[in-house]
Amino acid sequence: MAHLQRTLSLGAVMLFGIAYMTPIIVLGTFGILAQSTGGHVPSAYLVALVAMLFTAISYGRMAAAFPVSGSAYTYVRKAISPKLGFIAGWAVLLDYLFLPMAIWLIGAAYLSSAFPAIPQAVWVLGFIALTTVINVVGLKLASTINTALMLVQFLVLAAFVVLCIHYVQGSGEPLFTLAPLTDGHLQWPLVMSGAAIACYSFLGFDAVSTLTEETRNAERTIPKAILLVTLVGGLVFILASYWVQRVHPGMAFANVDSAAYEIARNIGGDIFVSLFLMGLIVGQFTSGMAAQASVSRLLFAMGRDGVLPQSFFGQLSRRFGTPVNNLALCGVVALLALKLDVATSTSFINFGAFLAFSLVNLAVIFHFYLGATQRGIRQILLFLICPLLGLSADLYLMISLDSMAILLGLSWLALGVIYLGKLTHGFRTQPPEMQFSEAE
Repeated sequence: MAHLQRTLSLGAVMLFGIAYMTPIIVLGTFGILAQSTGGHVPSAYLVALVAMLFTAISYGRMAAAFPVSGSAYTYVRKAISPKLGFIAGWAVLLDYLFLPMAIWLIGAAYLSSAFPAIPQAVWVLGFIALTTVINVVGLKLASTINTALMLVQFLVLAAFVVLCIHYVQGSGEPLFTLAPLTDGHLQWPLVMSGAAIACYSFLGFDAVSTLTEETRNAERTIPKAILLVTLVGGLVFILASYWVQRVHPGMAFANVDSAAYEIARNIGGDIFVSLFLMGLIVGQFTSGMAAQASVSRLLFAMGRDGVLPQSFFGQLSRRFGTPVNNLALCGVVALLALKLDVATSTSFINFGAFLAFSLVNLAVIFHFYLGATQRGIRQILLFLICPLLGLSADLYLMISLDSMAILLGLSWLALGVIYLGKLTHGFRTQPPEMQFSEAE
């Protein structure tokens, strides 16, 4: 049996996680967050970072305990029960399956603002077609393009922040102020609602665990990488949103879905608008390509192991060796972007993330605390209090999502429970196990 080679270092794994998070997304969703928080985007990211750090710690603990690929599905299945593990996997599947849709929708919204004569639907369809073709041809090509384009978005984000600082310096305002974080107009319910959306930017820190079987000394490296990716990503989001909020302290935009396009013109003129648009679209294209490739692999594994129908999901193209059926399905699902706005699509995805995060925090309690022979002060703090804080934060953020996202999320969850019942003959047997074997 073929096995993955352990070649990745801590730095390489961190780079993967940060790139997967697509830091430039802080600009892509700025208008939505400014509107939902009443102009306190950095505060929303700060709250989201604290909440995600507790969950990142839990992911790190479970990755050390179960150093195999599979992430939330594996952790919950082994620590709690196979049936609940299936639900965790179903929640993750919501993220993976619908994430490309949200990514392409954000990119299309910005292109539509730049070229209003072309309908947004045309851009959505263009994203779907191009990324699907590249992924069908093979991940080697996708990886090459991904590496080349990754640097572009980082440079554009850095330039955006520098121009924001220059703009503030020239405005006569004090360079540093706490106004974007807290002022007399701050309302915590709005900040929490914004934090629930801001967590969309953090999606990807958990994807680091999928590299377990390719990482040197994975038991130590993966937990460190998960925590560091979350911390570094969060600090980038807070700092970038702080300076953008300084330039545009209000929440009124011509189009909230593409607010950063308007701000880019104010701080850098027409030339920088073009560069910014290029960087954002590169980021969305790269991220969408990686997300579509990831979900196609997940669906293939589920089909191969009998969790989903093997005749459709467990097939590879004879010519390209890629899961063409799954890539096409992801493209079809992304057509929902023609009917949804950015806020609803990102919130819907976050429902699945918060559910999976909650179950991973619960898995830490089951495995390290309830399953322990000794429960001293250290065990109580690390394996009960810490994951309980993460669980509470995730559940609170989940109920802070908008009502449509919660309704769609609950519908997806209900569909998963129904399918689990069918798969287990009325919950009388255990669901098939996806095989994530440890590499030798």
